[in-house]
Amino acid sequence: MDALEVLQPGAFTTIQDLGRYGYQKYGVPISGAMDRFALRVANLLVGNEEGEAAVEVTIIGPKLKALQNLWVAFTGADLSPEVNGMASPMWRTLNIQKGDTISFGAPKSGCRAYVAFAGGIDLPVVMGSRSIHTRSNLGGNGRALFKGDVIRVREPEGSWPSRLLSYQLPADQIPVYGRDWLIRVILGPQNDYFTRRGMDTFLTGEYLITPQADRMGYRLKGPPIEHKAGADILTDATPPGSIQVPGDGMPIILLADAQTTGGYSKIAVVTSVDQDLLSQARPGDKVRFARVTLSAAHRLLEDREKKIHKLKRVFLAI
Repeated sequence: MDALEVLQPGAFTTIQDLGRYGYQKYGVPISGAMDRFALRVANLLVGNEEGEAAVEVTIIGPKLKALQNLWVAFTGADLSPEVNGMASPMWRTLNIQKGDTISFGAPKSGCRAYVAFAGGIDLPVVMGSRSIHTRSNLGGNGRALFKGDVIRVREPEGSWPSRLLSYQLPADQIPVYGRDWLIRVILGPQNDYFTRRGMDTFLTGEYLITPQADRMGYRLKGPPIEHKAGADILTDATPPGSIQVPGDGMPIILLADAQTTGGYSKIAVVTSVDQDLLSQARPGDKVRFARVTLSAAHRLLEDREKKIHKLKRVFLAI
C-alpha cells in the first residue's frame, strides 16, 4: 500500500535492509544498513522480522507525510525526530495517523537514524535484498529518495494489540554515541606489510574522520602509518570493516557500500559490533583503535546476538 509521501528528501535518505550476501565474488557490494543493530531493533519494535527494509536517514532528515495509519519506530542517531512538529521518543513503538508528518530537527548525536514501519517497506527484491546501492543504481529506483517519491509498505501480518505501544528498548541497551570513538579491531590480513613502528602508530595514534566519509568508507587523517616497503598488494577481497593503508599512510575504513576487492595492504578489520558503532561517527570525530583477538570479537558478537534474541522473544510474541 502507498504509505508515505516524501515532502523533503533530507541530505541522503535511502531504503536499506540487512544487505545482499553471496554476490561479492561478482563484484556486488553487500550494501544494507550501516548500523545493523539499530535497523534490527527498529524492525522488532514494530513487529517485523529483523531484516525488513526501513528508511536510513543521514544527518539531515526527510519530511514524510503518512498516507495511512502506521506503526513506526525511530532508532539509531538522535536526529530530533518529530511527528506533526512535536518531539517524538526514540527506541519505542509509536502509532501515527493518516495525514501526520514525520520530520527531523537538529542532529543531537550520531549520524544515521532508522525509521521502520510495520509490515516493512515494499520494494522489489534484487539479489536477495531490497537495499539501494546508489553507485550502481541497484535496488528499488537505484537512488536516494527524491521529493515526490511515494514509499510503499506491505500490510502487517497478524494482529496489533494495544500493548505494542508499550514496546521500547531498555535504557541500558540504548547505544551512546559520542564524538570520540575507541574501535576494536582484529589485526591483518596484511599486518606483516607494516613496520613495528607503523603498527605502534596505528594502535596508539588518534585519527580524525575527514569530510571524505560516506557509506562506502571513511578516510582518516592523523599520524602516517609506516610500511616496510610499498603499500600495494595483489588485489584481494575487502571484507566490511577492512582498514586499508595506501602509500600516504592514512587509513581508509571500508564500510557497507565499499568495493569488493582492493589493492592496498590492510592493517586490520573492525569487529562486526564496532562497525555498527562506527557508522554513527561523523566527519571531525576522533578515532582510536584497540587490538582484540578473534575469539574476543566472537564473544562480542555472541553477546549482541543474545540481546537481539531476547528482544525477539519479547517483541515478536504477539
